[in-house]
Amino acid sequence: MNAGPSGFQHAPVTKILVLLCGAVSIIAATQGRPYSFNLSYQAILKKFHLWRLLTSAFIFSSTSELIFGLYLLYYFRVFERQIGSNKYSVFILFSTIFSILFELAILTGLKDTISSGLVPGPYGIIFSLFVPFFLDIPVSTRFQIFSFRFSDKSFVYLAGLQLLLSSWKRSFIPGICGVLAGLLYRANIFHIQRIKLPKLVSSAVSWLFSPLVSSGSSTTSTRRTRRRETINAPLGQQFQDRLVAPALVPSEEAISTLVSMGFDRSSATQALRQARNDIGAAADLLLSNQL
Repeated sequence: MNAGPSGFQHAPVTKILVLLCGAVSIIAATQGRPYSFNLSYQAILKKFHLWRLLTSAFIFSSTSELIFGLYLLYYFRVFERQIGSNKYSVFILFSTIFSILFELAILTGLKDTISSGLVPGPYGIIFSLFVPFFLDIPVSTRFQIFSFRFSDKSFVYLAGLQLLLSSWKRSFIPGICGVLAGLLYRANIFHIQRIKLPKLVSSAVSWLFSPLVSSGSSTTSTRRTRRRETINAPLGQQFQDRLVAPALVPSEEAISTLVSMGFDRSSATQALRQARNDIGAAADLLLSNQL
């Protein structure tokens, strides 16, 4: 399965999340304190270390978890491209909050049976994203190694399984809580799928993290400017351009890439024709029509 254009193009929220989780995890590791951010019954409900509710959602406790976790966050940027950065931010907030609530409920029930607590990290975000990955992303290729059959989605599932079982029940519980949060979002409780961040909040966040996302934004704005220039050009010039550069037939690979991002085939084909087979520009067109 192709996740679309390489890099963080059209995925500024994913870029911020990957860099944030990577940076704070490395800082915590260099200080020798990654496990001091665990969620545990003693720390949260008896000592009232409520700051752990925030730090536990972003800090990985080991190198292997960091590698697989960042890979999955990066890979799932396809969903930000599909629904837009604003709604994707709402999804991240929703899955983080509800997965933490589920974890607290389980810790309250188990109490001291998990003495070292649950492992920290954005398990709620990652495993909630496996819900739309399983339900919405189609299999595009299948292959066989020896007697085992695989698809282009198999390696993503294997990376998730490695992360889920990395610390046995201490990582299994956060992963399952993430899946439950993803199912709640899928069920559209509180009409969560219609909610967007207020413009004031999104503008403030964009300004705060502008050094991280400015390169992608400038590329996007340049493409939009070019499309506006083409649309606003005189009719004679547009007709001349069509004579000089006749409509291209979109490649099957480009169509499959956009379909794997969640767009229907007819819309993807039309957008690619308009964008002259430029996948990035076509994705931008499709997203701008959805927002």
